[in-house]
Amino acid sequence: MDQETILRELNFKAVKSSGAGGQHVNKTASKVELHFDVENSEGLKPEEKERIFKKLESRITQNNELVLQSGATRSQHKNKDEVISRFLEIIKEALKKKKPRKKTKPSKAAKLKRLKRKKMHSEKKARRQDPLK
Repeated sequence: MDQETILRELNFKAVKSSGAGGQHVNKTASKVELHFDVENSEGLKPEEKERIFKKLESRITQNNELVLQSGATRSQHKNKDEVISRFLEIIKEALKKKKPRKKTKPSKAAKLKRLKRKKMHSEKKARRQDPLK
């Protein structure tokens, strides 16, 4: 992953933010939308693109774009910084390779402890039964 190339490929759009903020929010476009074309990115290798498509399939649009928004603050610059950092975090997380699970067996002591607990439970239930049966 070439981070500098990817950052140059990002497209931003400023839109009017919703929610509280008074008159200021009604006339300024402080919310920032980040658009990243995954398929046509030159900063990603083909196997990295494949991994991103697989892991982020619910977040990628039909145009193969990853779209993120930030309208947390009233400052367009802060929202842009926040959406970029979130984008990089999401991409890095998607590119992580999952460690293979190592199969383990329960120890002999753990098996004996489980059997002892089962035996005690069984005896407890047996004591609840009617003695005439």
